Amino acid sequence: MIPVEMMATFFAASVLLALAPGPDNIFVLTQSALGGKRAGMVVTLGLCTGLIGHSAAVALGVAVIFKTSAAAFFALKFIGVGYLAYLAWGAFLASGEIIEAGPSRKSVSHWKLYARGVLMNIANPKVAIFFLAFLPQFTDPSKGAVWLQILILGGLFILATLAVFFGISFLAGALGQWLNRSARAHKMLNRGAGVVLLGLALTLAVAGR
Repeated sequence: MIPVEMMATFFAASVLLALAPGPDNIFVLTQSALGGKRAGMVVTLGLCTGLIGHSAAVALGVAVIFKTSAAAFFALKFIGVGYLAYLAWGAFLASGEIIEAGPSRKSVSHWKLYARGVLMNIANPKVAIFFLAFLPQFTDPSKGAVWLQILILGGLFILATLAVFFGISFLAGALGQWLNRSARAHKMLNRGAGVVLLGLALTLAVAGR
């Protein structure tokens, strides 16, 4: 079993990594500002579901494929870039919508938001390679099965991510609720989200292994 001190160190490092500006927390921030704190929390659950997949991939050794195979890496990256560009296009198209109060107001379903989070995370091969490089540093073969240690560490990373991203959701959701009282501000939020998503797509497009 992993020593408690090592798990505490890993958890603290995970919190710091979750706080550092990156594609995932920026995505949570923009979705929370547009759809409210619940939207951000649902997206966070989707992202963390993707992290479960990455943890399992590292434990099983599948992530090595994306590190050693250029074809697999760029195929998955192409999917991620395309999806981010699609979301950016949708945000730009929504920028001219008029705000309507009450139940008639258009909103993205929680299921779609959850699916966005899952695909956003799974379709980023850089996350798989990061997990492959980061998690094994905190394992020790003398302490038991390495695959089990990796799954435990992946779970701790997910808990740290949930705590930080839920906090972002509450803060950005409160700000977005205030801004959404103005149709002009809502348009600017959509346009800003479109720019951010397009920027994330470009960043992923130029990323190497």
